Amino acid sequence: MKWSIIRVGIITMFMGMTTIVFGMMDDDREQRRAERHQRKLEQYKSGWNRLIPKYQNVQYAGSMGLLSLGVGWDYGRKKQWETEIMFGLVPRFSSNKAKVTFTLKQNYAPWEVRLGGKWWLEPLVTGLYMNTVLSDDFWVKEPERYPNNYYKFSTRVRFHIFTGQRIAFDLGPHSPFRRITAFYELSTCDLYVISSATNKYVRTWDILSLSFGVKLHIL
Repeated sequence: MKWSIIRVGIITMFMGMTTIVFGMMDDDREQRRAERHQRKLEQYKSGWNRLIPKYQNVQYAGSMGLLSLGVGWDYGRKKQWETEIMFGLVPRFSSNKAKVTFTLKQNYAPWEVRLGGKWWLEPLVTGLYMNTVLSDDFWVKEPERYPNNYYKFSTRVRFHIFTGQRIAFDLGPHSPFRRITAFYELSTCDLYVISSATNKYVRTWDILSLSFGVKLHIL
């Protein structure tokens, strides 16, 4: 009788310990699952956060419109790479209506130099951009109404290269922007380069465009 009671006690104790162990294992499994979910959630948020523009920019001229507005992202170990999208306005001059342009721009600024205080200089900025006019008056492929190869280039899309410099000022913590940057650029496009190569009367300065702009850094 006593052995039966002892055996029941041992079995009960073993089952109790087993229940506790499995309960702890379940709790640990749930905790690991919750941690994995949290890491995935943070990675998901981080991925979307990368899509938030880091700065806003305004540019005057540059063969992308009289005035262009856009946003941009900087990235890389030293934030030396930048990608921008901009929309520009071409006012009504000789045409019967104003036109809108779209520009996709890639910049490279390899280094910056501190001038003192909150002032910074980027002595070299270079890159390229693609610009298109959002109008049916221009085309990518030559319309059939023209003789074959009458126009040997697209009138809607232009590819540009540029170089320039920037000067920046770090704003205070109470400002809505982290930094303000002023810049200038000298640029040319594929059509101008071809004209210069095939026409000896076209000088280097004839194919260059000067533009100015301001960048307002948010992040």
